[in-house]
Amino acid sequence: MEDNTSIQDYIEQSRDFLQKARHYLAEDDLHQASEKGWGAASHMTKAVAYANGWEYQKHHQFNVVLNNIRRLTGNDEVLQLSAVANQLHSNYYERKRFLDAEAIGLSLNHVETLMDIMQPLAQEPA
Repeated sequence: MEDNTSIQDYIEQSRDFLQKARHYLAEDDLHQASEKGWGAASHMTKAVAYANGWEYQKHHQFNVVLNNIRRLTGNDEVLQLSAVANQLHSNYYERKRFLDAEAIGLSLNHVETLMDIMQPLAQEPA
C-alpha cells in the first residue's frame, strides 16, 4: 500500500503530464502529446487505486481500476473517458500522418475531465 505522499506524487505527476501534453500539442509533437495524455490518466488512476487499496502494477489493470471507479461513482462516463485515454496511448504506434492534432486536443480535454472525476477518490481513507 502506498502512503499519502506517494498518492500525492501520482496526482502531481498526472497534472504535470497533462500540462506537458498540451505543450507538446502546441509544438505539433503529436506522439508525445498523446503519450503524456495517457500518462496523465494512468497516474491519476494509480493514485485512486493506491488510495483505495486496489492493485495497479500492470497496464491491463488500468481497465480493472476504471471499472472499480465506475462502480464506486455510478458514473458510466468514466468508461468512455478511459477509452479515450487508451486511444491516446495507442497513438504512439501510429505514423504521424495518421494522427489528428484537433482530435488529440479534444482527447486531452476528455482526459482532464476523467482526472477531475477521479481526483476526489485519491484520498487516503480516514
